[in-house]
Amino acid sequence: MKTDALVNAVGSILLGKQQQVRLAICCLLARGHLLIEDLPGVGKTTLAQALMRVTGLDYQRIQFTSDLLPADVLGVSIFDRREGGFQFHNGPIFTQLLLVDEINRASTKTQSALLEAMAEFQVTVEGKTRPLPRPFFVIATQNPLFQSGTFPLPESQLDRFLMRISLGYPDAVSERQLLTGTDPRHLLDKLSAVVTPDELTKLQAKVDTVEARDSVLDYLQRLVAYTRTDSHFAYGLSTRGALALLQCAKAWALLAGRDYVLPEDVQIVLEPVAGHRLRESQSGGDSRSLIDHLLDDVPVVA
Repeated sequence: MKTDALVNAVGSILLGKQQQVRLAICCLLARGHLLIEDLPGVGKTTLAQALMRVTGLDYQRIQFTSDLLPADVLGVSIFDRREGGFQFHNGPIFTQLLLVDEINRASTKTQSALLEAMAEFQVTVEGKTRPLPRPFFVIATQNPLFQSGTFPLPESQLDRFLMRISLGYPDAVSERQLLTGTDPRHLLDKLSAVVTPDELTKLQAKVDTVEARDSVLDYLQRLVAYTRTDSHFAYGLSTRGALALLQCAKAWALLAGRDYVLPEDVQIVLEPVAGHRLRESQSGGDSRSLIDHLLDDVPVVA
């Protein structure tokens, strides 16, 4: 299957991170933008580059820095003497897959340049709305907020990302393979497209056909309702968050070779989909503790 080929191709570059690789591909199949958050040097950019290569999409990369301007992302009009007027030059955002490296090192003003594009697949510059190529995905990496030179992503920006994942340190066996083998960055040069853009579009359409039975939808709704009523949560999941959870559960089921969703699919994608959309009412907690509390207290069967 093409889905297995995607997982195997990216997994050959990012050793020992099978779950994270599957989640990243799940996000693309669900037509969503992906945020990869972790410490520098654990493979965030390597994963993003591997995804760019195996999907066969046109791609661009932007390194976000504190002095980056919105025009550096969207584009700018330059006076053309021959034409006798200003001509708009597309910025790197006019691509099918955009890698935004270290997104939280840019100011909130520059971050906001992505908002319209990620939600509506278009950008408005100088009073004119310009459509983006389809499909259009953003894969962004960010460093933890406790590191110097970072700006927190506002809730509106975080909500544009369908999933947020972390990689963590490799296990001992995988790290030994990395130490004694070829640098993954060199292996990237040999990585070729596993699917064409048309095949990727067909896989995404197949996700829509995966069945979610009433019992699964009941469980999903109980999870969402609990976030809105339990005192541990500062605020609950929105309807868009609930739809994101369902779409990712369907994509995960497709990756598992099924045409129907199980409660386990919802549980697996719950933290990547909901973790960055929830806040604890009392400071000091993290998304993992909230998700654990949610899974422990909400029964699969009512």
